[in-house]
Amino acid sequence: MKHKKKIILLAGPTASGKSKLAIKLAEQLNGEIINADSMQVYKEISILTSRPSISDLKKVKHHLYGFKSITNEFSSGDWLQLTTIKIKNLFKSNKTPIVVGGTGLYFKSLIDGLVKIPNIPIALRKEIRDLHIKIGQKEFYKKLLKLDPLSKNFIINTDSQRSMRAYEVKKFTKNSLSIWIKKTKSNFNNKLFINFFINPPRELLYKSINYRVEKMFRENVLSEVINLKNKNIRNKLYANNIIGMKEIKDYLDNKNTLTDTKELIKIRTRQYSKRQFTWSRGHMKSWNKLYSSNLRDLSRQIIIKIS
Repeated sequence: MKHKKKIILLAGPTASGKSKLAIKLAEQLNGEIINADSMQVYKEISILTSRPSISDLKKVKHHLYGFKSITNEFSSGDWLQLTTIKIKNLFKSNKTPIVVGGTGLYFKSLIDGLVKIPNIPIALRKEIRDLHIKIGQKEFYKKLLKLDPLSKNFIINTDSQRSMRAYEVKKFTKNSLSIWIKKTKSNFNNKLFINFFINPPRELLYKSINYRVEKMFRENVLSEVINLKNKNIRNKLYANNIIGMKEIKDYLDNKNTLTDTKELIKIRTRQYSKRQFTWSRGHMKSWNKLYSSNLRDLSRQIIIKIS
């Protein structure tokens, strides 16, 4: 297919088939794939995060997969900086960038840019988070709207993270987060982006999640977690919060049976997929929604849209 200078963004809930679809599109569009999954950047956890297989990686070129140690911090800003460079290089090579993953903040930073807000004092951030824990999201959101009425226009009442962020920004800078956002610009013309969100039927998605969890254990995810456990990694944010990490560690410590461990991971993964759907409803309203679960049909819909 003749090359068109476009950036294809492909998002969706976990286990919705994004990676396979991205490969098919890359083969059809002379493209290369850029990772937009915050957990798949870490080299120590390929099985636990369902990173593309070695055979998949050989089919088309993939970028930003398994290149960072889990012991190091990797922020949205780090990802945006590297992704911007990758996209510009792909354009120079007449390639189509296909950005694929499930981390909504990554996509948002690419489309809208990152807000350059002064560093908020740690003491203030802790104070606000303690308040959120004390009164809960519902009451906290009411306090936010009193402090910063403009927040109502861009933060939904269930988004606790953005609610706390907006609160601390207003408290510290005296300006609404919305004002800071308006000053922010993307590194790319918005017309270059063609955005797709895979929205498969829930029963099929949950079936796929169950299959993925069973597949992880067939591929010996236990050894992967044992290796991490033996390294005594203490960075809770970047290791222990990964879905399956705590559950498998509990199993290794004889706190759960293998059957219960698998079920707990499936439940947490389904819960995570629901949060991804919630994010899409709040932040991806204008994205093209793909409701099929058939790989060939999905790729056909995308090719027609971008032609």
